[in-house]
Amino acid sequence: MCIGLPLQIIGIDGIAGRASDGETESIIDLSLTPDAAVGDWVLTFLGAAREVIGAEEARKIAAALDGLRAVMAGGSAGSAFADLEARQPALPPHLQAALDAGQAQG
Repeated sequence: MCIGLPLQIIGIDGIAGRASDGETESIIDLSLTPDAAVGDWVLTFLGAAREVIGAEEARKIAAALDGLRAVMAGGSAGSAFADLEARQPALPPHLQAALDAGQAQG
């Protein structure tokens, strides 16, 4: 499984970026996010930025990852998933459209 990590870009040199999660710095590949700028948050997978995200989305992802770390260490997730507890699960738009059209299977 590949887990996306939110990092904030602190420097850019061509397609290479320096990014930080607030504790550690990493060199990341920015070739898939050519419009990313210093100060932007990106969601990274295996050292490559795949998407520019907002600061609030980065905070939620970081909180979820902290909650997972706590559970794996034998603790509690705390409020790491509070934004999910107050809502019902939702299908992605393309699957909801298929369901609405009466298609129960692919």
